[in-house]
Amino acid sequence: MKSLPFFCRGEVIRGFGRGSKELGIPTANFPDTVVDSLPADISTGIYYGWACVGNGDVHKMVMSIGWNPYYKNTKKSMETHVIHKFKEDFYGEILSVVMVGYIRPERSYNSLEALIAAINSDIEEAKVKLELPEHVKLRNNNFFTSASSSSSALPTTTASTSQTIMNGH
Repeated sequence: MKSLPFFCRGEVIRGFGRGSKELGIPTANFPDTVVDSLPADISTGIYYGWACVGNGDVHKMVMSIGWNPYYKNTKKSMETHVIHKFKEDFYGEILSVVMVGYIRPERSYNSLEALIAAINSDIEEAKVKLELPEHVKLRNNNFFTSASSSSSALPTTTASTSQTIMNGH
């Protein structure tokens, strides 16, 4: 995937309400404008990288891009699980992410337990891969320090007044 690493940011919106409630794995969802702006070579599946909420710290993350076959979604989504315990929800905050690698394609599961086990395996794989030197350096990218400003060293495309999509290539 030549578009990796891929940088994007947008306002956290309410999703399907399943991450925390059904799965015990909270996710932050991007609006359609961000999802629709993904490069064509970023296929559906599970990715790993770095994420920052507002001007907060940068944390490891895993992200599902696609239709979530287990739930048979009809709308493509980008759901980010930030590997950090937050004290409260952060709907309306700006989430900045850099996707640095691909874990696997999305797939359906025979049970909720199998889905949860797969997600937990993805989280563990992301934690290990993000320790590689080529990935650690992206944690300190200027993209995360420019989250609250519109000026950046990266090329930008404005999707709307509240979301900005950025690609580091």
